[in-house]
Amino acid sequence: MARFNGGSSVPGGTYWNPRGWSVTPVEKDGGRLPGISSDRYLRIHWLVALLLAPLLGGLFVVFLPFIGFAMFFQWAFGKATGTAREGVRDLAATVAPGWRPGEVHMTGRAQDGKGEQLPAGGAGEKALEDVAAEVARKRAGENGQDG
Repeated sequence: MARFNGGSSVPGGTYWNPRGWSVTPVEKDGGRLPGISSDRYLRIHWLVALLLAPLLGGLFVVFLPFIGFAMFFQWAFGKATGTAREGVRDLAATVAPGWRPGEVHMTGRAQDGKGEQLPAGGAGEKALEDVAAEVARKRAGENGQDG
């Protein structure tokens, strides 16, 4: 059995695609196989194709109910998990705080290293107050030296 790729020019004959379970007749030499180059075809004798076609059809008929059950369970599972996933996403969007760049959301009030309660702005606000107090102290010291 010769092997060929999809889309290639082949001699006339009968070709079987094992991956797609399809039998493809090519009437004239130089005819092209359907599909892309990654599709593989085997050239088979017409008698083998004659026996293979009813066998493939029979397997399809036998497994069709199982395919239907599998598709139903896949659909039901998708609906169940999709609804739950959507509910969790909505809950998370409701509970999560709004995102503001550079802002940290933690529980409780921040405290500095000395155990003092920091103002509502957090450590940054406390640092600004400390710098403002130091500037005021230095300005007061400069004014005292001048006079």
